[in-house]
Amino acid sequence: MIKVEISADWLLRQADGAVTSLPRLLALLQSVRQLGSIIKAAEACGMSYRHAWGMLNEFDTRFGARLLDKVRGQGTVLTPLAEKLIWADLRIKARLAPMLESLASELQQDLASVMPGQGQALRLTASHGFAVAALVKHLEAQQLAVDLQYRSSTEAVAALARGECDLAGFHLPMGAFEAVAASRYLPWLDPRRHAFIHLARRTQGLFVAKGNPKRIAGLADLARPELRFVNRQQGSGTRLLLELLLAEQGVALDTVNGYDSAEFTHAAVAAYVASGMADAAFGVETAARNFDLDFIPVVRERYFFACERRALESPVVAGALAVMAGAGFRAALDALPGYDGEACGGPAEIASFA
Repeated sequence: MIKVEISADWLLRQADGAVTSLPRLLALLQSVRQLGSIIKAAEACGMSYRHAWGMLNEFDTRFGARLLDKVRGQGTVLTPLAEKLIWADLRIKARLAPMLESLASELQQDLASVMPGQGQALRLTASHGFAVAALVKHLEAQQLAVDLQYRSSTEAVAALARGECDLAGFHLPMGAFEAVAASRYLPWLDPRRHAFIHLARRTQGLFVAKGNPKRIAGLADLARPELRFVNRQQGSGTRLLLELLLAEQGVALDTVNGYDSAEFTHAAVAAYVASGMADAAFGVETAARNFDLDFIPVVRERYFFACERRALESPVVAGALAVMAGAGFRAALDALPGYDGEACGGPAEIASFA
């Protein structure tokens, strides 16, 4: 099975045309931040101390700005410019990751279609999430080809209704809001035609900076005019859920500073809060922990796959269900902060679709 991977790179270009490519420099800066030493950081990045100093000095000379400072008692620390470069890179990767993964999967299937010995791929269209990403890795480790497309929850179930995918991933809150959230998907999902598979339970809540300096206690605080909020995109299940929760709290959407913003992943909104560009976001706990943010739990939800009932016995869907039900994958889900892999791969009962 061939594997296509696409990664994002960016560079700085000066007025005279001189270009600075950033990947190795950023890796060095991140290591300095973690280790507090250029010598240790260079070793960790597999480069000589002389080469590391050369890169840093070249940047300082070209741009007239330092990336590192020596601080008594702290060793070598990053300057504000270096921190900005690192956070810019993290935001870029968080924003582009689902798009690049989807494009890589599309190219992979194009190549596989004209190469011998390439088996049928599982067509998976899903709302972006950590459990889905983990599943794709486990499927590929079992040599099961995946044609992955990250879309919003509504786009995913619509693709299933059109016959464009084998599995469609979407999520619903547990409790009082399940029925109204489920009603958004009813135009495309029919329990007589579709089967539902449980993937995971997870926790959604507020992301706030470490130590919660803005003293945010809950969703009602998002109406405070000084708070900057970063939101998910239109049509995403998380944004739809947030609208329901804010309505319950009596918070008008137009009072939330930044509600009309649109980012496509939980990691992207977490990166905005971690970099100081926003004070709060709403998403899954794993993203908050990955960016060392504080997390205020708000609601538990279930993540499902929907498929055609007749597809349950097909080799690609049956193979995926076997991986989901395996102990290794369930352990991987349990290791994700806020996730619970119990009953993964089993049939799901969704009363709102009955």
